[in-house]
Amino acid sequence: MNAAPLAEQIGLRHQSAGNRRNMPYPVLEVRGVTKHFPGVVANRNIDLDLFPGEILAVLGENGAGKSTLMNIICGLHPPTSGSIRVGGRRLECRSPRDAIAAGIAMVHQHFQLVSSMTVLENIVLGAETTRRGILDPATDERGVDELCRRFGGQLDINPQAVIDDLPMAMRLRVEIVKALYRGARILILDEPTAVLTPQETGSLFQLLRGLRNQGTAIIFITHKLREVLDVADRIAVLRQGEVVGHTRPGATTEQAMATMMVGRAPSLTVPKVPGVPGPPMLQVDNLTVHRNDGTTAVDRISFEVHQGEILGLAGGQDNGQTELIGALTGLRPVSSGTVRLNGHDTTHASARRIGREGGTGHIPEDRHTHGMVEGFSVAQNLVLNLCNRPPFTRWGLLRLEAIRAHARRKAAAFDIRATSLEQPLGSLSAGNQQKLVVAREMRDGLPLLIASQPTRGVDVGSVEFIHHQIVQQRNAGQAVLLASYDLDEILALADRIAVMFKGRLIGLSPAAQVDRNRLGLLMAGIPA
Repeated sequence: MNAAPLAEQIGLRHQSAGNRRNMPYPVLEVRGVTKHFPGVVANRNIDLDLFPGEILAVLGENGAGKSTLMNIICGLHPPTSGSIRVGGRRLECRSPRDAIAAGIAMVHQHFQLVSSMTVLENIVLGAETTRRGILDPATDERGVDELCRRFGGQLDINPQAVIDDLPMAMRLRVEIVKALYRGARILILDEPTAVLTPQETGSLFQLLRGLRNQGTAIIFITHKLREVLDVADRIAVLRQGEVVGHTRPGATTEQAMATMMVGRAPSLTVPKVPGVPGPPMLQVDNLTVHRNDGTTAVDRISFEVHQGEILGLAGGQDNGQTELIGALTGLRPVSSGTVRLNGHDTTHASARRIGREGGTGHIPEDRHTHGMVEGFSVAQNLVLNLCNRPPFTRWGLLRLEAIRAHARRKAAAFDIRATSLEQPLGSLSAGNQQKLVVAREMRDGLPLLIASQPTRGVDVGSVEFIHHQIVQQRNAGQAVLLASYDLDEILALADRIAVMFKGRLIGLSPAAQVDRNRLGLLMAGIPA
């Protein structure tokens, strides 16, 4: 197994959390780190310590500087000023290769795996064993197997499985093994539970505790405050590029952490009076949808979404929600069955007809593929679905001032943080990109809103705002189909809840009859 050279030089070894106090220094020291971008100070004089055998949760709003700080630690950006020490030695990080050599690895929210390759090929990619210039996969497999056995079976994986065939929880495990195989002693996890069921999240936390107990230092980035209290040893909070506080799970609450992040006391519950549902706006009957490889993703499901109600669609990733939403929005062909929107057959309608002409707002699960154009400006992205209509066009020409005025209103209403409305959307943080997509798709007077993971990667303050907006849409008589992997989101917003499991719809019932435990069991395919 390939180890990290610098990690060996500075003598980093797995140590238990109980021995941490005997260490003369933290494994990672960030001192006075500041990072300037044109017109923006992303990080300002940040100090941070991380000890062996510790899980440190790093919290902050979108744009608070978390991603920039982690990118600096991982060698993706040089700091403008300040220093980083690993094992007491200054780290001169010119690229991610230097960070990996120092024992630092990051598991990104969007996995960095080659889907057509096997688990083993992904783990050893770029670090393969060779003999006389010839690849030696048998030695690599023994090394991976030895690494997994060291953790008592918690890292069990099939090295010959193809990534594309694995559920998201197993892909996350592959990413972690890949990092450990390269000698990582400092592991940074960015929103690792975003697509996991509660049971899968519990298994992940068990794994992280096992890694911690063997001395791995872990930075855990999440917006889910409940998880922080469950798994973290210590908590650091960033706001507007600065560290504004430290705390521990036993000394804080979700509300206190949220207040520290936002600078005010946000509401963690959504005020919602009972709805008054009207006639069905969306009617789905015996719908079947296939994946690109011909397998069945949606298997003969039927349901309705009524005016003035939110139907919550829960389920783990790869159970058919993505393909269902694609079929309902004209992005994927329907194999059989019918879809009716406001009484009109839209089974085989185009995305333009369903969205622009039919009046369906669509917050897509993958904003990069279906929700934005990274090279377009903030202002341009806010009118992607309206730019061919007045007041944004006249005589076939764009009216730039009308577009800018619209963008100013939306940016202010949804707290989209950009240095300029002409700034390319791809240069904004992930959370600000998501807020822009939500702002564009939430329009007054639409009969139907389809929201797929609407708060994915969004901070607690923005979650509060978006949730209130969804409820307001419902209160105004709009039908809302909410697909989310976040159980708290489903339970907080939905009037009725259904679960998708292996392409079928199960457990459709009023939200008042569903609790978190039952919902988690249904998501795992266990009758409750």
